[in-house]
Amino acid sequence: MENIKIYDEVATFLAQSAPVQILAYRPSEATQHRFDDLVWKKKEQTLNAEEASELEHYFMLEHIFRLVKIRAAIQIA
Repeated sequence: MENIKIYDEVATFLAQSAPVQILAYRPSEATQHRFDDLVWKKKEQTLNAEEASELEHYFMLEHIFRLVKIRAAIQIA
């Protein structure tokens, strides 16, 4: 569980830095399309090892940004 704490620390730091900008952030259309494509390929079980690794990175960043956005919303409230 100790490794999870670092995500909380980073999320809190980022949320305090620029809460309004954090809440407004959305991935680019190209990035969202790539993510959607990888998720679809995973469902179809056609991901290669490199794509699987890439998708794991997307999932990790998505998790971090959810934490950051929650903390940013609290900062603004």
